[in-house]
Amino acid sequence: TNPTIAALSYLLVVLLAAAFSALWVAVAASVAAVLLLNYFFMPPLRTWTIADPQNWVALFVLLVVSLVASNLSSSVQARAREATSRRDELGRLFDLSRDILLTTESEHAHLRLAQSIVRRFDLQYAAVCLPGTPGWRVHEAGEGRFTLPREQLEAVLEAARGTLEFDARQRTYSGRQTIHSREGPAVDVVPLRLAGRPMGLLAVAGRTIEMGTLDALAGVAAIAIERVQFLEERKTADLERRSAELKSALLASLAHDLRTPLTAIRVAASNLQAGWASDEQRQAQSEIVLAEVERLNRLFQNILDMARIETSAVTAAREWVTPEEIVEAALTQVQHTLGRHRVSAAAAEDQVVEVDPRLTSAALAHLLENAAQYSPRGTTISVDARAAASGLTIVVEDQGPGIPAADLPH
Repeated sequence: TNPTIAALSYLLVVLLAAAFSALWVAVAASVAAVLLLNYFFMPPLRTWTIADPQNWVALFVLLVVSLVASNLSSSVQARAREATSRRDELGRLFDLSRDILLTTESEHAHLRLAQSIVRRFDLQYAAVCLPGTPGWRVHEAGEGRFTLPREQLEAVLEAARGTLEFDARQRTYSGRQTIHSREGPAVDVVPLRLAGRPMGLLAVAGRTIEMGTLDALAGVAAIAIERVQFLEERKTADLERRSAELKSALLASLAHDLRTPLTAIRVAASNLQAGWASDEQRQAQSEIVLAEVERLNRLFQNILDMARIETSAVTAAREWVTPEEIVEAALTQVQHTLGRHRVSAAAAEDQVVEVDPRLTSAALAHLLENAAQYSPRGTTISVDARAAASGLTIVVEDQGPGIPAADLPH
């Protein structure tokens, strides 16, 4: 029966409604509390009539206090939700940054970036759009599929190249646009800026992302794209360095291989001019000259083949041949070099394999020449060639000292 206790009770109900419900629920509770207080506790009771002017003041104060408390509670809840949302978005940005740092290969890196954005930000669609020559390179990910008009992408990128403006209230830069599509929800497009310069566009759809967070996401994506470019440049530089080292090693090897036959030819030619040489000795020196000239011819042919390989001008001319034909062709090429050794050849005659006979026999001839050079005179060099389902297998064995154990890792 005490109106003061009733008013405070109603106010408590309104505060609880404002603390645990939306603002409109608290406002409705405030209006209902004023009406109920008037009807049940303000004389005359059980009527909507207000006889005492002081009751008007009490009802007005109750309504104002209820509305102010409801608004304050709603503001606190909104701030709490905003803080939670920003914390979650910051965590998503951190996870995306970690995904970018774990990417060590430049191949398909842009597609993986789009996939990481979709996964970390729970989006239906994301696309990394980079201008190229010609046209755009669009790397898409997500369950949704949208057609991004290239003319609109050009317009967004051209607008982003203008004056860079920052909205302090929205915490975002200018240039964000929305592309509406008949296929699904609208697609938000934001420039990918690096040092203030637009380098591409990021398109996302499926969930509303706060404007400042979307700008931060675009900044992280731009850094990821620049990192991919650095990885590609480092890979190219590493390949060039390794290519230069290989060329230096090839030049040193060729210089050594060329010096050996030239020295042998010069010594043999000097012996041919000597007056003390007999006919048999002259014949032996002539054979040395012929063998070394043949060896030089093969070396120059190898140099030409390597030059063609360097320019991708060598194509394998595959033919069906027997292992015996490959071995015979190789032995013919190095018959002068093998003259001081016994050769044991075992090659299949009833099997065929599809290879390039010229390149394969040249490789085998090189092995045979090495075996003759590094094994004692009069020893046996054996060749075994077999064809199987996995291909052609050739084994060359000699009785030389072998490769030193210290050199095997190289």
